[in-house]
Amino acid sequence: MLELAILGFLYDSPLHGYELRKRITALTGHVKPVAESTLYPAIKRLEKAGMLARTTEPGAVAAPRHVLTLTEDGKRALRRRLAEPARSDISDENRWFTVLAFLRHLDDPAAQVSVLRRRLAFLEEPASFFYEGDRPLRAEELDDPFRRGVLTIARATSVAELSWLRATIASLDASDG
Repeated sequence: MLELAILGFLYDSPLHGYELRKRITALTGHVKPVAESTLYPAIKRLEKAGMLARTTEPGAVAAPRHVLTLTEDGKRALRRRLAEPARSDISDENRWFTVLAFLRHLDDPAAQVSVLRRRLAFLEEPASFFYEGDRPLRAEELDDPFRRGVLTIARATSVAELSWLRATIASLDASDG
């Protein structure tokens, strides 16, 4: 997820590390704050792989700043990861939001729809956070008000996302056909 976010934000524009960290933190929020000890090794890996280029600009007040730019290899890698997200990128909400934040960088509406359909199929599978044996439990079946709250909130979120996915897929299909 971190590497995808780095590639995605740098696809938009060159950034220095501090600004990149702020944008990734804003996207992932309090759920997964990005530490420098995690970000900078990821940047170095991507740079070593030829996906990022680093230039030095004079600092406005202090030391020079290192500005990161996405290379053509980096752009191809981003588009490939967006077109073929891992199952966990589809099923994990935080990872999904990272994919979704940059899905516009896939130029082909059919490829975008393919990714959206995978998420739609995942959301349409019967699931719950709580089970009785193999059977998923619904909010109405629970006496615990807190677990009922988890399921009620999750259902409302899923209903909204399903509606958005179906409308967006229809719109992309119409514009592509």
